[in-house]
Amino acid sequence: MRVITQQTLGGPEVLTVVEAPEPRALPTEVLVRVKAIGLNPLEARLRAGEFPLIGQPPFTLGWDISGVVEQAPGTWRFRPGDEVFGMPLFPRAANAYAEVVSAPALHLARKPPSLSHVDAAALPIVGLTAWQGLVDLGGVTAGDRVLVHGGGGGVGHVAIQIAKALGAYVITTASGSKRAFVEGLGADEVLDYTRVDFADAVRDVDVVLDTIGGDTVERSLDVLRPGGHVVTAVAEENVALADTYEASGMRFSGIAVDPDPVALRGLVALVEQGRLRVHVQETFPFERVADAHRLLDAGHLRGKLVLTV
Repeated sequence: MRVITQQTLGGPEVLTVVEAPEPRALPTEVLVRVKAIGLNPLEARLRAGEFPLIGQPPFTLGWDISGVVEQAPGTWRFRPGDEVFGMPLFPRAANAYAEVVSAPALHLARKPPSLSHVDAAALPIVGLTAWQGLVDLGGVTAGDRVLVHGGGGGVGHVAIQIAKALGAYVITTASGSKRAFVEGLGADEVLDYTRVDFADAVRDVDVVLDTIGGDTVERSLDVLRPGGHVVTAVAEENVALADTYEASGMRFSGIAVDPDPVALRGLVALVEQGRLRVHVQETFPFERVADAHRLLDAGHLRGKLVLTV
């Protein structure tokens, strides 16, 4: 089995391919032959040692997978041959940059036939983050005004569609080059952040979903209606900011996404209803993972990047 680890010495390549023993599924886990792997900006931070979520490099990256079950001992949920996808073990290491992954059965869902393995691998982290932020924490309902920061990115472009499916009026920030893209996803208003200050242009928002961080989440306080709610996927541990929101009569929540089979099935339902699609900007063969990470490092992606195995 090939896995990807970071080089610890100098050299032009960020990542390298090495050989490792194939994992064996535990009784509560299934063994998945991976077909595609979704990439996420968090992985670039981990690779660089900036965010020591799973220790210091070298280690094997990756969480988003789609593939075919090879072994399913001790579980009735799946059988060999089932096509599945999910985000196993997050935030613990899932070692998903691999040809074979051992994953808890509860962290996976059946891949709908309408989703390719590439699209399915692109969905879990961004889809679960958006779902848990808008549905579980934000409690968005029909008629709410929702502001999605970074609507052209991975989480943002899925969040726009989920919010619309919930019946919300959706405002999003995005660069002018992504206007047509986010409007095609259903955004009712698009604010070009290079030309318009959202804090001046928006008011009476019920829920803000922040995927940007920095002063964006701080300045979002000004756009909320009384009792409004900011949910951030970036500044989830900012206690001082949470206190500021509470003192202003607003709510502040940080989300660190969790594996969630119920939410995965909710995402599948939206896909099957034609109300949710995930956009993949580019795919790379497994051997070109370093090239994929260079593009990931460059930022300003439209949707997701995916490795094919």
